[in-house]
Amino acid sequence: MSLPPGFLDELRTRLSLTDVVGRKVTWDTRKSNQGKGDMWAPCPFHQEKTASFHVDDRKGFYYCFGCHAKGDAITFVRETENVDFMEAVKILAGEAGMQVPAADPRAQQKADRRTQLIEVMEMAVQFFRLQLKSAAGSSARGYLHGRGLDEAAWDRWGLGFAPDGWQNLWDHLKNKGVAEDLILACGLAKPSNKGKAPYDTFRNRIMFPIRDARGRAIAFGGRAMDPNDNAKYLNSPETELFDKGRNLYNFKPAREAAGKGQPLIVAEGYMDVIALSEAGFGATVAPLGTAVTEDQLHLLWRMSSEPIMALDGDTAGIRAAHRVVDLSLPLLEAGKSLRFVILPEGQDPDDLIRAGGSSAMQQVIDGAQPMVNLLWDREIEGKSFDSPERKAALDKALRDKIKLIRDPSIRGHYGQAIKDLRWDLFRPAKKPFTPSGNRGKWQPPSQNAMPTTKASALAAGTASVQDNLREAVILATLIVHPQLLYQFETQVSRMECANPDHANIRASLMVHAAMGAGVYDAIAEDVGFDALETLFTHNHVAIAPAVRHKEDTETAELTLGEELAKLKARRGHAREIDDALEDLYGVADESLTYRLQQAAEAMNSAGKVDQDDSANYIKGNNGALMNKEEREAFDDLLKAIGQTKSAPE
Repeated sequence: MSLPPGFLDELRTRLSLTDVVGRKVTWDTRKSNQGKGDMWAPCPFHQEKTASFHVDDRKGFYYCFGCHAKGDAITFVRETENVDFMEAVKILAGEAGMQVPAADPRAQQKADRRTQLIEVMEMAVQFFRLQLKSAAGSSARGYLHGRGLDEAAWDRWGLGFAPDGWQNLWDHLKNKGVAEDLILACGLAKPSNKGKAPYDTFRNRIMFPIRDARGRAIAFGGRAMDPNDNAKYLNSPETELFDKGRNLYNFKPAREAAGKGQPLIVAEGYMDVIALSEAGFGATVAPLGTAVTEDQLHLLWRMSSEPIMALDGDTAGIRAAHRVVDLSLPLLEAGKSLRFVILPEGQDPDDLIRAGGSSAMQQVIDGAQPMVNLLWDREIEGKSFDSPERKAALDKALRDKIKLIRDPSIRGHYGQAIKDLRWDLFRPAKKPFTPSGNRGKWQPPSQNAMPTTKASALAAGTASVQDNLREAVILATLIVHPQLLYQFETQVSRMECANPDHANIRASLMVHAAMGAGVYDAIAEDVGFDALETLFTHNHVAIAPAVRHKEDTETAELTLGEELAKLKARRGHAREIDDALEDLYGVADESLTYRLQQAAEAMNSAGKVDQDDSANYIKGNNGALMNKEEREAFDDLLKAIGQTKSAPE
């Protein structure tokens, strides 16, 4: 069976050889460089322990230095799956989302036609180049010189000029013996609606050849020399050769430069690409007159794991950036993302380079922002969040966007990043602790208590405040270390949460702990960000080592055990006092009431001692742990009600 011309080229362009081979081998991470598509593994075709099997993802070929096996993706599938050529093509086409065309007896004829079309396109390239250097191209030459491009640069980029007039190229190609249908099929001319001869598509324009992954001319872009022209830039129509949504300007040279380690930059237009490349940024491409498409994103990610979108700082550039963000969110994978450079308003890359040189552009590229920042900026720009309803609307809008991300790990990290940005927006005067540990090094608060603090209930150390803080430490520790919930599930589920927010957080935690890193955002969605922010901003929580050090599971485990035990002990003692008071109801005189009050206060005071080692604790009547001070307070209580038996040893 013969395949239509261009089908295999398109198939190889869409596929990543690394992905195809990766199903059969284990990569040697020490020798491989995924960013450059340079991968090594033990050969799947012969027994060996060393990694002598090399995959060049940029070129789409593999080679084994041991057994000398070599080929492309189709060859690899044929050899490893033991299938014939067409079956291998069908397997790969299914992975690439392409439909294998039905058998076509005229396939060879079509292949011949495609070859003819490419030959006609090259003839057009040469015609336009000659016109640029003729008298007709003087104004175009002046424009290019003004943009800093000399004749050598014109030749490097194949630049040309389409002279003014209706049939210059048409007549030239006809005189060369090119059939009319081929000229029309290349998109170089358009049929007349008035019954006249077809007319040239490009007139009075500087011409930029657009080439495919193999370097063959498949289309043109033309910049108008007339400032009053309706279209400043005009691209070839879609043809048998050209699908503008599946190609990129400067694709082949940029792929080679990116393979050598240069950052992949996506600019807005042809002149931006040329200016950046001439300044040393060779891995630069541009979409072809339309917004970036999904197919173009996949092409970009084959060249680089994190392309940089360099867009103008005007309204159109910002809108284009937002469209790319929306398109990219569902496609994100680990190691596949985008960064953004928004240039100063009124400047394009050429302006920036001419004003400050390559170093100025490099500085801008070094400051490229992650995609999450653009997502955030779009939702807050020009808005006020001075009410709970507006804050809730912001939360909902961001959650709706994050839900578009299919990868759960990336979705969790986006939620964490948004939480950090939200904190900075609503609490700009503070630097809170966050569970991710990526907010910078925590600084301990001042040890000098403010006058208002000294008078507060917290400083007074009341039992209810201490209970609240213990609950907060326990819950915060479990949010940072959700894997420990299973170990303490029984104690946590029985924990009496005096604070309603803590009860809600505990209930959500019990449901979402299995989510791991995404548990914070899942709980925030249930109970609201404010409740979690309040939880983590308690100084007692912020300074807890188990909360500060996400990686220290051992400390977290010890903290949970200790805090749960102390919480149980204090509440156990309180219950003993309550029971004793209940027994005395109706018989206590004023003196006895006073002594009971003193004993209860002693108990509460004893409950403030947190530094006692667990070995110094003994059991009270209800089985709760007591330290020495608590035991003495308990003895006072017993004496107050007329008993002589002290707390058990």
